[in-house]
Amino acid sequence: MWYEEIGSSDPEIFGLIKDEVSRQREGLEMIPSENFTSPAVMQAVGSVLTNKYSEGYPGKRYYGGNQYADAVERTAIERAKTLFGVPHVNVQPYSGSPANMEVYLAVCKPGDVICGQSLSEGGHLTHGFKTSMTGQIFKSVQYGVREDGYMDIEGARRLILESRPKLIWVGSTAYTREFPFKEFAVMADEVGAYLAADISHISGLVVGGVHESPVNYAHIVTTTTHKTLRGPRGAMIMVTEKGIRKDPELPEKIDKTVFPGMQGGPHDHVTAGIAIALLEASRPQFKEYASQIVRNARALANGLSARGIKLVTGGTDNHMVLVDLTPFGPGRGVFVQEALDAVNITTNKNTVPKDPAPPFYPSGLRLGTPALTTRGMKEPEMEAIAGMIAEVIMKVKDNELPQEREQRIAQIRKFRESLRADASLQQMRRRVVELSSRFPLYPSMRI
Repeated sequence: MWYEEIGSSDPEIFGLIKDEVSRQREGLEMIPSENFTSPAVMQAVGSVLTNKYSEGYPGKRYYGGNQYADAVERTAIERAKTLFGVPHVNVQPYSGSPANMEVYLAVCKPGDVICGQSLSEGGHLTHGFKTSMTGQIFKSVQYGVREDGYMDIEGARRLILESRPKLIWVGSTAYTREFPFKEFAVMADEVGAYLAADISHISGLVVGGVHESPVNYAHIVTTTTHKTLRGPRGAMIMVTEKGIRKDPELPEKIDKTVFPGMQGGPHDHVTAGIAIALLEASRPQFKEYASQIVRNARALANGLSARGIKLVTGGTDNHMVLVDLTPFGPGRGVFVQEALDAVNITTNKNTVPKDPAPPFYPSGLRLGTPALTTRGMKEPEMEAIAGMIAEVIMKVKDNELPQEREQRIAQIRKFRESLRADASLQQMRRRVVELSSRFPLYPSMRI
């Protein structure tokens, strides 16, 4: 049993973990940034490496007893360098947001102009959004998408030539088409900017060969190690050959910013999990896995479109589908997410381009296929799931969001209560549980 010690030490937490195991096993995890690690990765993260302090870098630690931690970190670094084809990798960032902040502090000074995709149009908080520290410490200019949902390349070009940023980001959290790395590289080179590619969502697709790599275009590449890469929750910062040509000291600047600039000791147990995930991603079967993620996303998109559900850009090139619910009215995302939760389909509400509703009550829904693909589901299952999602959307599409904040809270509470009493949703939940049971999750986990 994986969790036997927790059961005897802390029955309360043990019970909550059991509940979460059941939730994951009996439901469909469709948040694009979520996935299931291998048992090997999970066991590494729970290993004795969690006990060690390793401030510094391999061979240059501030504490003793790090010979094995050094070997683990060196292994992770070498595997990442080989897998992504880069000359320098730092595997110590705690997560994606700290990694991105460390990039800023390595190449920018407070007040410098930086450029990224707007959060409301698919970007990430740390690419300069106003509520993020990155939008407060630096002067941020933001590009977006066209009316059809595709990246506004010409608009970005005008913005970059006018503002001449020090750092440009390409990469996002809610964009369903291939990232235009080459186009942004041309812009960055024209104004002398650093180009950073944040491939957190698509790194597994990149190493799987189903999305173009940014390595020949960007100076810096950041990625989380979960999501499509299917590792633990951590991050990496990579410096490319192009980055070293631009600034030979860039690797050293990155490393010094990570430690001691922003972080203390690395999480050695997570580093071990990253190393294992990188090895798994180097195997031939991972390429098939990455290909199936994209095939599944396209099948899901086609199934929704065939049922009259509007999609941003009309489809997908990657692991993600972004549903546009504005034809039914603004702010419908929260109702659809809640209703899908009630039938064990886990998604997340999300803004859509030019969203008429506020970010906490957006008009879209973000769906992804990495976790479903890890469980072994393929196109026939995506067709069935598309049917269930469309059915739920049509069932709750007429719920309107009140204007007043307090009224919204009360309305959503009342809506949740109605979901629990809905017999048709209870029946659909049973269908979801039955579908999930045909694709067992962690069958060796006895809990």
